[in-house]
Amino acid sequence: MSTTAMFPPGQKLPNDQFTGDAFLSPLVSRDKNNDFTVGSLIYEPKTRSYWHSHPKGQILIILEGEGLYQEKGKPIRTLKKGDVVIAPENTPHWHGASATNKMVDIAITNYKGDDQATWLQPVTDEEYDSVQ
Repeated sequence: MSTTAMFPPGQKLPNDQFTGDAFLSPLVSRDKNNDFTVGSLIYEPKTRSYWHSHPKGQILIILEGEGLYQEKGKPIRTLKKGDVVIAPENTPHWHGASATNKMVDIAITNYKGDDQATWLQPVTDEEYDSVQ
């Protein structure tokens, strides 16, 4: 995988949470001072997360490429370098790369107790392709 990303690609994420190839490089771990994690993610073209939600929300900062973001029941939003997404708490959503470009982002994800995310069903090709 070739990338000009600021951070290394990291570990491939599991295919029970992502369709395609996504890679995570952890940057900040939860500790006594921080009740959140920060990671850099690389999504190869057509790669996207499953539908999921976060009990205390999530922030995505797009560093490179072109991506997509959708909250359940709302239109798909196209993302580009410099965009910031605030996923509200307990709101099912998905995000990932466009069909022709990879996307690199920083994800800041809060905890509520020991919970950080609830993973739901995959984003279907029909849902994903509805933006094209």
